[in-house]
Amino acid sequence: METTVRVDGVEIPLNEFVSKILAGTVSGAVMSLRGVGEGWKKIEIEVRRS
Repeated sequence: METTVRVDGVEIPLNEFVSKILAGTVSGAVMSLRGVGEGWKKIEIEVRRS
């Protein structure tokens, strides 16, 4: 899996360990949701602070 993190449009470099942890955590959480199949291609999460 490829993992990209951007903060305010700036891509943040990730080492291999952090990339694997983030990818595994996010994909595992999303896969547990009803209606999400194993064939997904891309997960996008946006977090905004008001």
